[in-house]
Amino acid sequence: MPIIKSAIKRARQADIRRDRRLPYKTHMKNVMRDFKDFVKEGKIADAEKLLPKAFKAIDTAAKKNIIHKKNAANKKSLLSRMIAKKAK
Repeated sequence: MPIIKSAIKRARQADIRRDRRLPYKTHMKNVMRDFKDFVKEGKIADAEKLLPKAFKAIDTAAKKNIIHKKNAANKKSLLSRMIAKKAK
């Protein structure tokens, strides 16, 4: 635990900000998991419908600095490659 008053405040602010950002990361992970499940089950039509929603969740997380913009690009590329591979 911090002892200095400014460190106590920074710790409190960090907790509040983490709690504020957490739903965006959770939503992104859930949408990506749903997408991967659809692809594994061979439900390509459902996966294609979910793709824009997944992209939006990833872009939102990147915009809010939860993930790096290049990490977001890699995630989007992964999803696109998954659906392209199964579509063949």
